[in-house]
Amino acid sequence: MKRTSYLIAAACGAALLAAAGSASAETTLRAVSAFADDTTFSVNFQRFIDKVNESGKGVIQINYVGGGGKVMNPFELGNAVKTGVVDIGNLPGAFYTNLLPEADAIKLSRYTIQEERQNGAWAYMNKLHNEKVNAELLARQKDCVPFHIYLNKKIDKPDLTGLKIRVTPIYRAFFAAMGAENIRTAPGEVYTALERGTVDGYGWPTVGVLDLGWHEVTKYRVDPGFYRASVEILMNLDSWKKLSDAERGVINSAVQWLESLCEEDKAIAEKEIARQTEAGIQAITFEGQVADDYLQLAYDSGWKAFLEANTEHGPKLQELLSK
Repeated sequence: MKRTSYLIAAACGAALLAAAGSASAETTLRAVSAFADDTTFSVNFQRFIDKVNESGKGVIQINYVGGGGKVMNPFELGNAVKTGVVDIGNLPGAFYTNLLPEADAIKLSRYTIQEERQNGAWAYMNKLHNEKVNAELLARQKDCVPFHIYLNKKIDKPDLTGLKIRVTPIYRAFFAAMGAENIRTAPGEVYTALERGTVDGYGWPTVGVLDLGWHEVTKYRVDPGFYRASVEILMNLDSWKKLSDAERGVINSAVQWLESLCEEDKAIAEKEIARQTEAGIQAITFEGQVADDYLQLAYDSGWKAFLEANTEHGPKLQELLSK
């Protein structure tokens, strides 16, 4: 982590020194995103930072250092938040399951963020973040964006037998339950793997396929979507505890705004589907009981794998997150 610390210090130092003289009363926090600047899963985080900085003048400011591996390996971001190298991180639960395996349950929630805050699910998950990641679970974004299966071979039922599918841990159990041969590749290798036929498809959210250029080597998208492609915003717990009530108030106001963007995200997803259609990606749509069974398998297989790996907290999380 020393090397990461030096990189952060180099990136932040000039900005912090410049700010010190003009805003000595302000608290300044360092923030990093796991995703590239101005892309789907970073843009609302950057807007969140702008909200804090606008309303927090003279009280609190967030210095956005960057994202998408520009500052550090995205998979090191969780530990950077834990150790305080970074005050605030924007990253999905799948990126820090090495610290908190229970974060994998977030994708399986059947509740909105607001419902989780009311039924105790958020508090339970936040307590686990406090204890295992030394982090406060500040917010969640992109909660209304699901995952899909994208294919180069047409299927007429939820059966991936004989197909090689590029996976991440998020949907590995689900795809295996449908008979897929699961293959792990780095994101940067997906295009070539599709082009060469090394894989027949992959899992990915509704948004982002065109940004990556994968539409050029993708023929089909399977509907309906499943799970949630949410991204967590974590804050180092020690940094959070040091904040005054006024400083927390600024952040919490921005959190409330961020978590109200569900309808906006749904509209963006609908536009993205239209763009996919224009790019030549055809929809394979399961309907009625077939669709119900497809989604049930997604959650049953996901919970089965999760419970096997998380015997202590798994049953309680399933109780809190399932309807």
